[in-house]
Amino acid sequence: MSRTITVKGVTLGAGAPKICVPMVGKTRQQLKDEAALMTTLDLDVVEWRVDFFEQVEDIIAVKEVLMQIRSILKDIPLLFTFRSAKEGGEKEVSTDFYFQLNREIATTGQVELIDIELFNEEQAIKELIEVAHKHDVFVIISNHDFDKTPPRDEIVARLKRAQDLGGDIPKIAVMPTSPLDVLTLLEATYRMKEQYADRPIITMSMAGAGVISRIAGEVFGSALTFGAANKASAPGQVAVGELRNVLSLLHRNL
Repeated sequence: MSRTITVKGVTLGAGAPKICVPMVGKTRQQLKDEAALMTTLDLDVVEWRVDFFEQVEDIIAVKEVLMQIRSILKDIPLLFTFRSAKEGGEKEVSTDFYFQLNREIATTGQVELIDIELFNEEQAIKELIEVAHKHDVFVIISNHDFDKTPPRDEIVARLKRAQDLGGDIPKIAVMPTSPLDVLTLLEATYRMKEQYADRPIITMSMAGAGVISRIAGEVFGSALTFGAANKASAPGQVAVGELRNVLSLLHRNL
């Protein structure tokens, strides 16, 4: 049986998928305003997409803003994510800086989760996971394909690899080119959950065609879904209020 993960009272891997809303502000003030908005929304987790932040290459500045965000969000779980340009993010930095940034943020005590991209050097991933776990930070190991949907078995293989590396929550997001691609993602999710996963997983098919995958997690096995507040951080994100209504409707009927 797949275990659950609980962060600040939010349990991933049980019941309806939990809702995560990204913050994508470029400036300190925008981020503070966005954090204040987050406290008014019906969400479960906030993600800081720090690759949008204009001072992201200044770790001291990142830590200062993180403290301000944390003081506003209070008890809302916070996921820290630098999404690389090659996986759909806003900026490219050196691999060394990427791991240094995540390592330093994991030790601050200000975040509950960090995101590490799967396609990095195995030893570097394992060392970062070790640092995160020492500071009681959970690790999402993620992969994003903005061009296509890999075959079902490849999706499963990537999720299994994230699990084998020690990630607490394997995650994959893929781009559909047809409705059949969405079915491929959903089938891979169900297969991973039923046959291999011993922890929560996150999957989604992006863009308009993939919206069904963002609301069907309780049926197929995805523990977290991403909703939008002001600006979506990925194609196909649904407004958080609408997302909650649909998730609740499905949950009541399962």
